[in-house]
Amino acid sequence: MSVFNQCPPKSVQFRCHLLLALTSVLVCTSCVNNRSRASQDFLDLLLQISQDSNDLHGDVALRATACDCLREMEACSPGLLCQRLELLVLSSLIRGPMGSVPTLQTGPDCKELRAVLSSLLEESYLLTPLSQAALLHRLTEVVAMVPGVSPAVFRAQLLRLLGTSVPLPLHPADEECVHRQSVQRRRRSLPAPETRGSLPAPAADPPEKLFYIDCILSFPENRPIGCGDDALPVLLTPRLASVLVPTVFNDSATLLARLHLLCLVYLEEEDEEEEEGRGLGYLYDHLTSLLRIVDNGGSREIVVTFFRAAFLFLSYFFHMEHFSHSLMKELCSLYLRHTHLSPHFINLADHIQEQLSESNWATEFLMALQGAITDAELTSKDLRWHLKMLARVAEEGEIKQQSTVNFLSHIITSSSLCVKGDWRLGNFLLGVCRRLLVHPGLDVLLIPLANVLQHLACRYGDTDIRDHARLYYTLLTTLSKDKLAGVLSQGYGEGGGQAKKRTFSCIVAESEGLTSLLTVHRAKKIILKLVEEPQTETGSGLNQNEDNPEEASLALEQYRAQFDVPGFASEIPLNYQLTHSESADSCFDQLFSIRLHFSLTDDHYEPLGDISVPCVFREKPPPSVKLRLKPRRPQPTSLHASAIFTTQDGLSWLTDLPDVHVAFQQTFLPLPAPETWGRGGRLSLFEGLWDEMSCEEPTGGATSLFCCQLQEEALKTLVEKHFLPYLVSDQSDKEEIKVLFFLPPQSHLLLRICSEETVHFNVATDNWQLLPHINSYLLTLTSSQEDT
Repeated sequence: MSVFNQCPPKSVQFRCHLLLALTSVLVCTSCVNNRSRASQDFLDLLLQISQDSNDLHGDVALRATACDCLREMEACSPGLLCQRLELLVLSSLIRGPMGSVPTLQTGPDCKELRAVLSSLLEESYLLTPLSQAALLHRLTEVVAMVPGVSPAVFRAQLLRLLGTSVPLPLHPADEECVHRQSVQRRRRSLPAPETRGSLPAPAADPPEKLFYIDCILSFPENRPIGCGDDALPVLLTPRLASVLVPTVFNDSATLLARLHLLCLVYLEEEDEEEEEGRGLGYLYDHLTSLLRIVDNGGSREIVVTFFRAAFLFLSYFFHMEHFSHSLMKELCSLYLRHTHLSPHFINLADHIQEQLSESNWATEFLMALQGAITDAELTSKDLRWHLKMLARVAEEGEIKQQSTVNFLSHIITSSSLCVKGDWRLGNFLLGVCRRLLVHPGLDVLLIPLANVLQHLACRYGDTDIRDHARLYYTLLTTLSKDKLAGVLSQGYGEGGGQAKKRTFSCIVAESEGLTSLLTVHRAKKIILKLVEEPQTETGSGLNQNEDNPEEASLALEQYRAQFDVPGFASEIPLNYQLTHSESADSCFDQLFSIRLHFSLTDDHYEPLGDISVPCVFREKPPPSVKLRLKPRRPQPTSLHASAIFTTQDGLSWLTDLPDVHVAFQQTFLPLPAPETWGRGGRLSLFEGLWDEMSCEEPTGGATSLFCCQLQEEALKTLVEKHFLPYLVSDQSDKEEIKVLFFLPPQSHLLLRICSEETVHFNVATDNWQLLPHINSYLLTLTSSQEDT
């Protein structure tokens, strides 16, 4: 903005480029959404340019660019200009008082003129309030010039505008209009009654009725006068709501709110052809656009937003087979490409089934997923997600399960699954089998399912899985269908099996305790949590014998030669303590054989293996847990964690742990320099890396500058507290402080810190994608130091 202010007025094209660049920066850094001071200052500048009517120096192009920038900022942050519209609309439409106006002699009747005026006034309720004001101003000028037209022509318009400025909480006439409109729409969609005689008119649902009334109360100026059949409430039509259509650039909350509103608008449309026309088609296209973003590796937030949007769309338009079946096919294809999203697919089916009991879309969707899984080419990484999905499909009694049993038989006989003996995969297999054991179509599945269980009981590599499979095989071949369902359903009840009914044969009573012991129970509360251990600051570990400064190129060569060794300095060690959560019950005070499992929320890091902890006792110090992260890209992340453990009574439990958040600064490591190096070698390496990163040739590196106000003592405290393990220059050097961070696997962050009127952090990195995280990190450090 300083460059813009100092630029000569004749450089119109350059000033236009500056406005576009400023808009792009503010939008991409979310400054517009956060209403930052920078965005407000820039907004004032754009408004000033757009209102400047001086066109002597080619300002027409500059004003047009400023208007485009305003439009872009409003589109990215809706409501940004809501308090400033009067500066633009009113200044161009209303230009001062009328003053003296000429008189036009048009004859005594003026029928045509009165007809035009009446038509404009009757349709004016479709305009926005500011446009209505501008229209009335122009029409009053016309009426003032024509003696034959009485000012009474404005009576109805003024009555509507002024009489509804403070609407009453209840409009009986409006309610009657709402009720009549709802009844007319519903009568066209209801089936013909089977009994003779008149039936009472169906009333509007409470949510639907409240939606109508809220629109009337919120937009009183859009309500026509009267309540006849030709004057029903306008409410929110597709035309009026066209400015609220969602885009993929909206944040999640705005996108879902707009989608919900548009669904209501198109649901209320009376013409069925319009429902399947352009408006609804646009909503579906928007949904498929979100699906493409998810398909191309969208973030966790966009994934959740897409599935919520899909639920909203289906909850309103599931009856439209063209869209619902098309979306079903798209979802099946998406699942096969991203099987790790199976929890979201299951959640979508559960909610559709729960909220739309009159629809069978969820059942058809699960059946389609079953067919897609059993026909697809199998890969080991997708198997556990396929088994989880098939277990959910097996809960549907209307879906035949022959293909699922054939799938299980195929994977255990034609692959090395049984030989490997993976305990987790074995549990997923048994989960599908257990649901098949209580399926209504078990009679048809009896022999093939028994073969699957017998194969697992004899050949699976894990003893626990073999025992479970043997138990299920015994129950399947011994008990009747009803008794089998009763035995397996008891494992899901409360009370640990002590209060269960004993209405079956003796084998049921004898197997109750065994079933409970062999079942992994899910804890209702969080039992364990990981707490980060306090870090002890250490020095930079420099060789005490100062060596001669190396040449920069030689230092770079020696340093990079170390990375030829596979796995060199590729891990980030994070230390935590495994302890009880505050909400854990006393029955979990002593835990044994804890197995911690971690899953990633992005692809920035390599998958983590499971970690075993012998025991956790509430009254003893918590054990230490060390996570070794192998980053692909050193960026912040979150880890989902769960634990399987055994209590003192011999029962096995599964619990989720709070997510483990890895901050950007936790990826910093001291420089892995050769052991023989002292400060001289590190300084040479620093200079060599800096020269590489600041060169003009595109190497992927970038430089930046961060400035702040810090006192000398505050800067010294900041360096000692946060930068000491990474310090390269001498600590007594007050002219310039050099800091070098290493970020596995092979990224670096270099800082040159000097104090003038302000503190300058000159930044260089060989990975330009780290710049936003670096800026946030420095802002957090310096802000906290300023506060102290």
